[in-house]
Amino acid sequence: MDSLYRLQFLLCALCIVALSACSSMKAPATADVAVSKEAVANAASAGAPELAPAEMAAARDKMLRANQALAAKDYRTASDLAQQAQADAKLAQSKASSAKATEAANALQEDIRVLREELDRANSSNR
Repeated sequence: MDSLYRLQFLLCALCIVALSACSSMKAPATADVAVSKEAVANAASAGAPELAPAEMAAARDKMLRANQALAAKDYRTASDLAQQAQADAKLAQSKASSAKATEAANALQEDIRVLREELDRANSSNR
């Protein structure tokens, strides 16, 4: 009887350890999903849906799957997908920012070209 009691005690202890391990993974996974959701929102507001559509679609897909995994209490998968979504969103935001900077640089170059032409015309007529 003593060995049966020890076995039951051991099983209960293992269950408690397993449950606390699962609950301890919930908080980081939930935080990862929240941070990733913010990263996806930031990328969207930076123009990534238009300027980096593939990366933005990947980020949104992984966010959706991370939320599904979180709802299913698969915290490790939720955390992994959320981190991947965050990386995709940051890449999308970087590509969008780069595209905007390139567009601004091209516009500036065009403005400089027009000013040089006007300056050349002004110098030609003053001779």
